[in-house]
Amino acid sequence: MIHSEVVETRWAASSRTESPGVRVIAEAGVNHNGCLETAMTLVDAARECGADAVKFQWFKAEQLVTADAAQASYQRKACPEDGSQYAMLKRLELGNEDFRRLAEYSHERGIEFLASPFDEDSVEWLAALDVGCFKVASGELTNLPLLSRIGAQGKPVLLSTGMSFLGEIEAALATLSAAGAGDVTVLHCVSEYPAPVDQINLVAMDTLAQAFGCPVGYSDHSDGIDIALAAVARGAVVIEKHLTLDTTMAGPDHTASLDPQAFLAMVTAIRRIERALGDGRKRPAPCEQPQRELVRRSVVAGRDIDAGEVLAQGDLLLKRPGSGLPAAALPQLIGRVARRRIGRDALLDWADLT
Repeated sequence: MIHSEVVETRWAASSRTESPGVRVIAEAGVNHNGCLETAMTLVDAARECGADAVKFQWFKAEQLVTADAAQASYQRKACPEDGSQYAMLKRLELGNEDFRRLAEYSHERGIEFLASPFDEDSVEWLAALDVGCFKVASGELTNLPLLSRIGAQGKPVLLSTGMSFLGEIEAALATLSAAGAGDVTVLHCVSEYPAPVDQINLVAMDTLAQAFGCPVGYSDHSDGIDIALAAVARGAVVIEKHLTLDTTMAGPDHTASLDPQAFLAMVTAIRRIERALGDGRKRPAPCEQPQRELVRRSVVAGRDIDAGEVLAQGDLLLKRPGSGLPAAALPQLIGRVARRRIGRDALLDWADLT
């Protein structure tokens, strides 16, 4: 059994303020190239990079794709020798027992194990492993029977929305809800590897949040880390990014992935941005208090003022520091009488006046 009690609390949060920070998923995907040992090394790398979870893709090629289905253009470029999606995916496939071992190993290493199931058998295996949440891949968003089976597990769901219209997302959410799913986090995504920057449309995160009233994250397929960081600044509660051991490895997703050094840099930057975002309340920060007193202005005497003189507008100026009567008090001082002599540039005090 996986550490589900802690996990479920994390993935069930309805907003960033209810969760201890942005949750970062290292999408190992198929970057193991069909090798369990490489997959375990990816678990180690994700843990060392500071990811909250490591995620794989749990599929069986025979149930996912026809024998002659064409590869996507980026897949043909990276894996021309395979010739078809089926041949490529069959080569990248791991068995059920492999995933069970990966789940156990992830637990041993102290990182959450996640997987995107692509068939109902994989859903049942994940349920038996008591995973903390289910991840729906963008390609499966319209696979309503699969979504119904996932929803029936009663767990939180991460729903990627690449290639989707709002109506399709609405239908997916309705299916998950009707089946009994827990909280759903909708992930904006552009399903191209790498995603062209001018087509990423991060503002769609706002549209998703407004349309469905649920927390929103971002599954990033762009080059580099800057778009993921921008998504965090826009309010993403989950960031998913591909992780590879080496971007030059053979395979469909390696070139659109981050190596461990870059992934660590992304996580470090996300944690820094989180600290900078704050709670949204506008008030002086504790570090500003000394500056507030030094650079705000106070009411001071513009000339030497003798006791008994009536203060006129021209007798008073506004100067730093701000430790005296505030500038806002100036209108209330006009016409008051000095109790004592007030030297030029002296900060005024209510006790000096009648």
